[in-house]
Amino acid sequence: MGELATTTMYVLWAAAIVLFGVLEAVTAQLVSIWFMIGSIGAFIAALCGGTFKTQMIVFLAITVLALAVTRPLVKKYIKPKIERTNADRVINQTGVVVEEINNLSATGQVKVDGKLWTARSDNNSIIPCDSLVTIKEIQGVKLIVTTNNN
Repeated sequence: MGELATTTMYVLWAAAIVLFGVLEAVTAQLVSIWFMIGSIGAFIAALCGGTFKTQMIVFLAITVLALAVTRPLVKKYIKPKIERTNADRVINQTGVVVEEINNLSATGQVKVDGKLWTARSDNNSIIPCDSLVTIKEIQGVKLIVTTNNN
């Protein structure tokens, strides 16, 4: 490989290190740190006179290895904080349909625990007014319900 090509590879890998580092700093989500580590390995391979193919293999191998080693640790120690609310207390309770539930037309309301909720059927069936339903889950601010005559 010529001197110009070698210099170009140094610059390419140095730019990749900086780019992935900046991307990591901006996102703070651990999405590019592994690529940065792989780029450092490839930069070292370039300094040692490795071919472009060797540099790419080093880049990919180190990136995958870093991901495989650190990702489980990151998932174990950085857990999203789930804020529990009392809304989940309506799950498995019985409610009364006060507005026909029709998933296709995006309509439906259920009264449960003295409160009105937007509701959707769990199986896309139309549930008429005054039907009794069981709350299966909450998705956002909507109850997912099933009819009690199953």
